[in-house]
Amino acid sequence: MPSFVEIRDIHKEFVQDGTKNIVLKDINLEIEQGDFVSLIGHSGCGKSTLLNIVAGLEKPTQGQVYVDGQLVKRPYRDRMVVFQNYSLLPWLTAWENIALFVDKAMPGKSKAERREIIASHLELVGLKNAAQKKPAQLSGGMKQRVALARALAVQPKLLLLDEPFGALDALTRGSLQAELMCICDRYHITTIMVTHDVDEALLLSDRVVMLKNGPAATIGQILDIPFEHPRSLEIRDTAKFHDLRHELMQFLQGQEQAKRL
Repeated sequence: MPSFVEIRDIHKEFVQDGTKNIVLKDINLEIEQGDFVSLIGHSGCGKSTLLNIVAGLEKPTQGQVYVDGQLVKRPYRDRMVVFQNYSLLPWLTAWENIALFVDKAMPGKSKAERREIIASHLELVGLKNAAQKKPAQLSGGMKQRVALARALAVQPKLLLLDEPFGALDALTRGSLQAELMCICDRYHITTIMVTHDVDEALLLSDRVVMLKNGPAATIGQILDIPFEHPRSLEIRDTAKFHDLRHELMQFLQGQEQAKRL
């Protein structure tokens, strides 16, 4: 039986001023439904490019991506992306930013049903009382909660996160990581996340995919994370967590050394 997400023989190159730049080469990865997979590696290894290919925002030079048996050809609401910069429309309230997506994605539902979906997802991320606030009135963490609620409200098959907490302070980041763990566990959401944060990758993921340096980056190693769900932030204090962190850091340090050489 095919995996829920199949990334097959992905190769991506860009041509600028007649010069060919190979970003990704021979990327193969299978992800089961409900899994949380993180992509990690040094800057320039093509993590975000690979995520954009899965989202349909970029076309591979060769290879295919399948989600739930369907070939990815373009962006669609079954694959929702949450970016680091929130991507909220500043002239709309939190409610209106989510409604814009829900109304477009669910025209067959009644107005009352759509209102219930928006309200329940604002409550899910703890923003029930901030529904009528515009982005300028929200903190960075609250803006990212709106972006996450907007993505989840259209009930995607696949959630794609591009360094979603990278711009937040440590306390806010920890709070949102805990909330994301709870949401993914409750709704069994299949998730792919790009991150530079080793601890974040280990905390949230079922597997961490480590990419080698670019150009022509390939998958160097896949690390299985054995912690059961539901998880709590306390797993960061376990010996197993530190062993996995050491293994992951060894890979990244090896890639840093290879870059210098």
